[in-house]
Amino acid sequence: MNLGKVQVYTGNGKGKTTASLGLALRAAGHNMKVKIIQFMKGSVSYGELKSLKKLGVHVTQYGRPDFVDIKNPLRIDIEEAEKALEDVSNSASSGKWDIIIADEINVALGFGLIELEKVLNMIHSKHPETELVLTGRMAKEDILECADLVTEMREVKHYYKSEGLNARKGIEH
Repeated sequence: MNLGKVQVYTGNGKGKTTASLGLALRAAGHNMKVKIIQFMKGSVSYGELKSLKKLGVHVTQYGRPDFVDIKNPLRIDIEEAEKALEDVSNSASSGKWDIIIADEINVALGFGLIELEKVLNMIHSKHPETELVLTGRMAKEDILECADLVTEMREVKHYYKSEGLNARKGIEH
């Protein structure tokens, strides 16, 4: 099938996770095996998770349901991110999955929860026919250099800032 590329969805705009979920939806429609590993999204019942489960897409969440303090992450935040990276590494190298999506891995890396060298090792040791997608703002230059495809979402205007709207059910979560 000519899989095996590394894709990165990054930038300060909305839509990185959504783009990766669109890819998962498309792949599931072709009976491909897709696994999504979410960093820093523990125990949150996002609407898309219910839909993905119905389609047979495997999703695992790591982290607490609370936001991580970038200036002072808790030990549990680091431990959960390390577990998520181990899951991505094992899954990506196994050859069992057609597509692995490491959702918000770039943010976990940017927050210092995981080490760049470990992420680069994971990328280089993935199965040659497994497509790997890394999402999240703050993608490191080394990650961008490893990627075969990089898409940057750029915020032009957002109602969160102009109207103070919070995340809405069915739209942002």
